[in-house]
Amino acid sequence: MEKVKNDSPNEMEKKWYDYWMKNDFFSSTPDEREPFTIVIPPPNVTGVLHMGHMLNNTIQDVLIRRARMLGYNACWVPGTDHASIATESKVVNLLREQGINKYDIGREEFLKHAYEWKEKYGGIILEQLKRLGASCDWSRTRFTMEPKLNEAVIQSFIKLYNKGYIYKDWKIVNWDPKAQTTLSNEEVIRKEEQSKLYYVKYAIKDSDDFITIATTRPETIMGDTAVCVHSKDDRYKHLHGKTAIVPMVNREIPIICDDYIDIEFGTGCLKVTPAHDINDYEIGQKHNLEIIDTINDDGTMAEAAQIFVGEDRFVARKKAGEKLAEMGILVKTEDITNNVGYSERNPDTVVEPKLSLQWFVKMDEMVKPALENVMNDNIELFPPKFKNVYKHWLENIRDWPISRQLWWGQQIPAYYYNEANDYVVAETKEQALILAKEKSGNVNLTLDDLRQDEDVVDTWFSSWLWPISVFDGFGDEGSKDFDYYYPTNVLVTGWDIIFFWVARMIFAGYEFKNEKPFKHVYFTGMVRDKQRRKMSKSLGNSPDAIGLIDTYGADGVRFGMLSCAAAGNDLLFDEALCEQGSKFSTKMWNAFRLVKSWEVDETLQAPESANSIINWFEQRLSETLVSINDNFSKYRLSDALMSTYKLIWNDFCSWYLEGVKPDYQKPVSPTVQEATVVFFEKLLRVLHPFMPFVTEELWQNLRDDRKEGDTIMLQEYPASDLSSIGWSLLKDFDYTTSVISEIRTLRKSKNIPNKDQLELYVKLNGISVQPYEELLKKLTNLSKIEYVDDKVEGAFSFVVKSNEYFIPLAGNVDVEAEIEKIKADLEYVKGSLAIANKKLSNEKFVAGAPEQVVAAEQKKKADAEAKIKVLEEQLASLI
Repeated sequence: MEKVKNDSPNEMEKKWYDYWMKNDFFSSTPDEREPFTIVIPPPNVTGVLHMGHMLNNTIQDVLIRRARMLGYNACWVPGTDHASIATESKVVNLLREQGINKYDIGREEFLKHAYEWKEKYGGIILEQLKRLGASCDWSRTRFTMEPKLNEAVIQSFIKLYNKGYIYKDWKIVNWDPKAQTTLSNEEVIRKEEQSKLYYVKYAIKDSDDFITIATTRPETIMGDTAVCVHSKDDRYKHLHGKTAIVPMVNREIPIICDDYIDIEFGTGCLKVTPAHDINDYEIGQKHNLEIIDTINDDGTMAEAAQIFVGEDRFVARKKAGEKLAEMGILVKTEDITNNVGYSERNPDTVVEPKLSLQWFVKMDEMVKPALENVMNDNIELFPPKFKNVYKHWLENIRDWPISRQLWWGQQIPAYYYNEANDYVVAETKEQALILAKEKSGNVNLTLDDLRQDEDVVDTWFSSWLWPISVFDGFGDEGSKDFDYYYPTNVLVTGWDIIFFWVARMIFAGYEFKNEKPFKHVYFTGMVRDKQRRKMSKSLGNSPDAIGLIDTYGADGVRFGMLSCAAAGNDLLFDEALCEQGSKFSTKMWNAFRLVKSWEVDETLQAPESANSIINWFEQRLSETLVSINDNFSKYRLSDALMSTYKLIWNDFCSWYLEGVKPDYQKPVSPTVQEATVVFFEKLLRVLHPFMPFVTEELWQNLRDDRKEGDTIMLQEYPASDLSSIGWSLLKDFDYTTSVISEIRTLRKSKNIPNKDQLELYVKLNGISVQPYEELLKKLTNLSKIEYVDDKVEGAFSFVVKSNEYFIPLAGNVDVEAEIEKIKADLEYVKGSLAIANKKLSNEKFVAGAPEQVVAAEQKKKADAEAKIKVLEEQLASLI
């Protein structure tokens, strides 16, 4: 296979991804193996790859690649979501640019345009995921509006309706005036912002008296149908049962009493506007008040408002304030901080509470198994802190409004058969006709008499079925795929859609299949910049995802994302981490070149130094694998990656290869060469789930016997056995590295070339023998190691644990010059100690200075005393 230089990662990545695809390595079909299944959170067809996608899908790919190597039948199902509001908005805007209004061309023609747009743009993000290395089974790609998935949505609607869980009713809903559709509570983003509180006088009928009411929405005054006070508020007892006059429109309304009123807020009086506030609506229902809807679907003032008709609601707010002031009934305005709801899909649009006839799903029974099975860990959340968030929401859940006033989506299967809008619910129009005849008793009804409901269901009402529907789990004929792959193993998603999607999939799993949809849920955090700001186009802090891959390679970007991605915590992304990942690839390439450059002499025996470090690295690899596997079991992928990184960079490249590599232009023994290749292969297999491309490239070329159809991704993941780890070997090696570091520090500080040999004298106080003697000689270029009973005079000394080491400097350094240097250093440090002592002996300083300042001086004193001791010992050894 053609080798690709490590400085062209994009070329290498394309080569290997094409190779994987050609050999169908990602595909999965049911067999005798245990499945490991992940369904992708389907990105919107309107989407392009962003940082959140890269994090989420990298994590999924790591998990699926590792499962594949562990012998599972790994199946990662990709797909896209039709995204009702976002896609319809795109298509409407596209048609508008062509001078076309969707209502002029009708539903059927509009849907043709929408499908054309989806076919042209909807697959972009999936192709971009391939650049990232995603090993999805692309033959299983699904779309939430493909025929079978549409059927699943319709069937689930009918089942819930027949069970009494779906109903149609007038309620206050969250209305998006820009998209002109209903939103669920979870699709409303609450923001604190500065608003004005208007204090307005309402005249009392047949009296010179008035009542003052505080409101943030004077544009809704025209829809008032009562004034409400608290029954125990003495200020207004004289007004009980009286009539007030609505300002600007002069309509009479009753003054009523209700304990809902907060006596402390504003003036303690409430204008009741049942059509435009959920709490006002409930008061209106309780007191049988008239409902006057004064705002149109597009956010303009309706005819019922009588004034400002056709004006935008916010323009009407300003004009209402001005008119009230002109009338002399605006007492004052106050600046307040108000909690305002915005549309999640149209972030610049304030949601309008609006009375509307909509379809709802009853949630009170459906939440019970979903709550029980998360709280008892039948479904485990990682990190578990999200259990409380989940519990709070489910215990306070409201019925789910599922109808959306759109055309792009699954049309609600309700059919009206008379002018009274009586309806039946059925899968097809033909089935509906049979039901309509039965329900109405009118045997003369025809298909032409039926009108299907114009609305579509909420996008989440289709995606809540995703783990079931992607395996064709709906329908009477059954599904071999569903029986084999469901429930899935893990869902990887952002915590921000725990209510939108995660909880609802759990509802659907137990409602339709009496089984959980997944065993684990791994919540990723939000991707933020180094300043903890959320990434956004407006701030200019969101990198181009594909641009990062072009610059650092997919492996580098995957490393960068995962190295700072703790479960459930926000990821503070720094592009330097991608650069670090790229350098990591280079490090492995350099190790590869070193190993491949060795000449093997079959007659050579491995030296003791090599044998000892081979034994050590085998133990270190096992020890690290135990830690890596433990981190994977807890979804601590960042920790698992860092352990792998240190194992390769520090233990393998910095210690192992240095310990076994032959002297310059000397051959290596076959034992050392084979052990090194075996270790290298294992390391590549451990790293492969994180960095698939460079590991495939190096693995393919590490041995000469690879053949077409071979791949690292189907190699066995290295096993670990905690019981077989030689802990004493590891402990002795760590000790020896401390000795090596001290000797290297000496060479550097004294400018002693590495080619110059040193003698080492060891006075053992804590151990019986210096471990790894031959390795110590090799890595520090010692001519000898000799054990002594007494200190060696005229030698540089250091202590590791309780053992003393001496290196004679005669012949390597100018002893007299070294003595003078130590004396100068000693004098300087003693001066620093004197300054610290002077400050600390000053009672005013100690009593008056901040605690951290005093602590800093105490640390300076301790550091100086320790340094003086070291310098005095070094000086004594040289004199």
